[in-house]
Amino acid sequence: MSASPAISPTFPLAGRDVGRVGYGAMQLTAGQQPDRRAGRDLLRQLIAMGVRHLDTAQFYDGVNDLIREALHPYGDDLVLATKVGAVGGEGALRAAQRPTELREQVEDNLSTLGIERLGLVYLRRTDRRPGIVGEGDQVVQLDDQLAELAALRDEGKLDAIGLSAVTLEQLRRALPVGIGAVQNAYNLADRTREPELELAAANGVAWVPFFPLGSAWSARADIPDFGRLMTVTSLPEVTSAAERLGTTPAQVALAWLLQHRENVLLIPGTRSAAHAAENLAAASLDLPADILDRLDAVPAPGRARRP
Repeated sequence: MSASPAISPTFPLAGRDVGRVGYGAMQLTAGQQPDRRAGRDLLRQLIAMGVRHLDTAQFYDGVNDLIREALHPYGDDLVLATKVGAVGGEGALRAAQRPTELREQVEDNLSTLGIERLGLVYLRRTDRRPGIVGEGDQVVQLDDQLAELAALRDEGKLDAIGLSAVTLEQLRRALPVGIGAVQNAYNLADRTREPELELAAANGVAWVPFFPLGSAWSARADIPDFGRLMTVTSLPEVTSAAERLGTTPAQVALAWLLQHRENVLLIPGTRSAAHAAENLAAASLDLPADILDRLDAVPAPGRARRP
């Protein structure tokens, strides 16, 4: 039986040490007419709870405006992470991958957030599903995109460059430019991106998985047993662990991610302050070694044990 690893409470991101559970702001305006007052209140509560890593995007239908209304002027210890590579509202996104478009998107994020320098900017590649796929002039060389983002970094527009939806080879090619974080799909039941996670960990790069509790997409051609991705919190190994520990299944699944690799940072989203507090508490949940072993053994594409 393997020993339970020590849980580090922070990890460096864009030049700051942040708590390993932050907040993904997409849900603030997704899927329904937002309650702006409730959204502002939640963002302020998150800061009061100690969250110092907020993940947003200009194409999240007004989330940047809401963050600015709630939190501007921002504290120096807050990392605002955003994404470029697409434009439009959530219901009608289109690829915007050309270097000039990436620059325009960085400027748009700066404007709507009301700042002169972004903490972290992810390049969201559009090579494959899930999500939008770039075609025609939107099939752009990674090196050209990285050169533009590096220029923006040199100009003081951003602190760190991130990558999202990238392959192992793309991550290898990008590392010499200086990469601060990677966002790829990853959770207990979907570990197909384990090689990218291992490479990121070996180079001190933060790993910020999207779909940490399972996927909202209806189809994934690249994953054989997609049905399991929809039900991470329903896996018997997860529910039995939660019952034994007196926690929620979501807390168990999030804690497993944090203990799987020390460079993992989480950004679960919610509209509920109580739910956000539960997510943050997962960072303090030290899963016993026998539970970790059972979770490690859950059948999943790309499964690999903790080092």
